[in-house]
Amino acid sequence: MQEVTATSRHYVDRLFDPDPQKVLQGVIDMKNAVIGNNKQKANLIVLGAVPRLLYLLQQSSSSAELRTECAVVLGSLAMGTENNIKSLVDCHIIPALLQGLLCPDLIFIEACLRCLRTVFISPVTPVQLLYTDPTVIPHLMSLLSRSQRTQEYITQIFSHCCKTPEHQTVLFNHGAIQNIAPLLTSPSYKVRMQALKCFSVLAYENTQVSMTLVNVLVDGELLSQVFVRMMQRDQPIEMQLTAAKCLTYMCRAGAIRTDDRCIVLKTLPCLVRMCSKEHLLEERVEGAETLAYLMEPDVELQRIASTTDHLVAMLADYFKYPSSVSAITDIKRVVLFIYILIYSLLCPVFRSQRRRT
Repeated sequence: MQEVTATSRHYVDRLFDPDPQKVLQGVIDMKNAVIGNNKQKANLIVLGAVPRLLYLLQQSSSSAELRTECAVVLGSLAMGTENNIKSLVDCHIIPALLQGLLCPDLIFIEACLRCLRTVFISPVTPVQLLYTDPTVIPHLMSLLSRSQRTQEYITQIFSHCCKTPEHQTVLFNHGAIQNIAPLLTSPSYKVRMQALKCFSVLAYENTQVSMTLVNVLVDGELLSQVFVRMMQRDQPIEMQLTAAKCLTYMCRAGAIRTDDRCIVLKTLPCLVRMCSKEHLLEERVEGAETLAYLMEPDVELQRIASTTDHLVAMLADYFKYPSSVSAITDIKRVVLFIYILIYSLLCPVFRSQRRRT
């Protein structure tokens, strides 16, 4: 431990060298030292590397290369433990990085965004920090056109920081739909996937957003049809599930009828398919949860689901998973599937009997 601490102090001391070139080399060496080394990251944070890196990052006298390397190191430190993230946030890393986005240098902007993305996807980061300055969201929207990396990082930040109806409203009012919709046809899978996730969190229980999405065109094609294409079997499971979520949320918000072909013939079968044992446990849980949410208020969807693709048999088989699965996951899985079984089988029967009596 003493050896690691001594080495870490050497890296920090080099950040204060009067020779800018030696400082730059020191930051580069620090970057190489912290990759995959959480103990080294923790030591550098304790020894005060973060305030100095932020100082160098914010100085106009620092070279573009030095500022970029500082952002890269900070991003690497953020990939450590949750305590690392808390320390970085306490050092006011978010305002410093957001300020860095005003720089015209694209490589530096991308490094700042990559670091911000890493910080914001952590559950310990207060997402409200993204909304404190009202100029931040419109500036992020303006950066979407700069490169595929800015598109990927910004949309990922939005999808992780959209937690409340107020957040949805802020993003909606600043043109999130118009700016993000074209990204669904990006040549980059990562960009398409993050854009899709953005729409899923924007549409969730939000009538205004969902009603707007119904009329959006992407290269002359309705957005709902774009989502349908993303649910095709030849697409990655993650994309199929997220596209199904988008259509599910739009349907539950009243923007798409429950008897619409894209729901009955595409979304519902896709979600039922996700419940099959060929998929990973997490995928099955997510598919089941979304399926339950889709058909909860509609008896006809419940009836169709119960007779689609041997759903009941698939759900029954699900209880045969090995005991190695964690207890918490087991409980969540059982509760979700019982919930689906009740709504897909029992509710239509009970309601039918109630109508006869």
